[in-house]
Amino acid sequence: MITQTQIDNLIGMTVYDTNGDKVGEVKNIYLDDDSGQPEWMTVKTGWFGMHESFVPLRSATRMDDRVQVDFDKSHIKDAPRVDAEGGQHLSQTEEHELYRYYGLTQGTGLTSGTAGPAGTGPTVPGQGTQPGATMLTPATSTNAASIPTQSQVGDDVSRDLTDDASLTLSEERLRVGTESYEAGRVRLRKYVVTEQQQVTVPVTHEEVHIEREPITEAERARAMADVDISEAEHEVTLHAERPIVDTEAVPVERVRLVKEEVTEQETVSGEVRKEHLETDGTVDPPEERY
Repeated sequence: MITQTQIDNLIGMTVYDTNGDKVGEVKNIYLDDDSGQPEWMTVKTGWFGMHESFVPLRSATRMDDRVQVDFDKSHIKDAPRVDAEGGQHLSQTEEHELYRYYGLTQGTGLTSGTAGPAGTGPTVPGQGTQPGATMLTPATSTNAASIPTQSQVGDDVSRDLTDDASLTLSEERLRVGTESYEAGRVRLRKYVVTEQQQVTVPVTHEEVHIEREPITEAERARAMADVDISEAEHEVTLHAERPIVDTEAVPVERVRLVKEEVTEQETVSGEVRKEHLETDGTVDPPEERY
């Protein structure tokens, strides 16, 4: 727990959560109006430290140049946004809401169990029956840096606790797909072409020539029987071949149309819009992106 004597130079220190992760930077210290003891601190969280979250100091420990708390970073960032009255005080209702969120019992420290969101913590005794009880004011110590000015509180704490003051940057991206369209048609048809062909065909024909052979002694006796001096004739029929041209249809091959898919690479381009960020005035560089 941070005591009154330990709050000097606490402003600006880095806060780490229960897991050792960096949460942000201490912006303001709030003291309990009744006891004067440090009760709350605000920690700058979010991009560019544009949001402040209240964190109870009773669970914090100062270690050299850092502050260790017993809460998770995400739990701290989701703490209720409290608009302190004029930047100087927390109302009793606002303080009770913070106590419930962090699972604390007012004035007694951490309760048993795990801290939950606002509305799920333990009942705070005396809530709404002790006017002015546990009102918190900005810390007043010997360290001048720990005393927030009206300008600081009004411009930073009150505004950041009610408005995250953040912008969402967007950009366009190309979404590329494909669609099918009719690129053409192919028709398969056959037609008749007449052409001249020459084929050599062998043909035969008969010819006549005279052949003479003498009658031998062995054949003379038979030949004498046919001897008759008179006129006679003998006829021989001659034959010849001639080409005959005709056609017939015969199958030679089968042809069909077959489709196939061919994949190729094609580069496309398009215009996209992208949002950029600029600031007016001086802005500290971000410590860490959450």
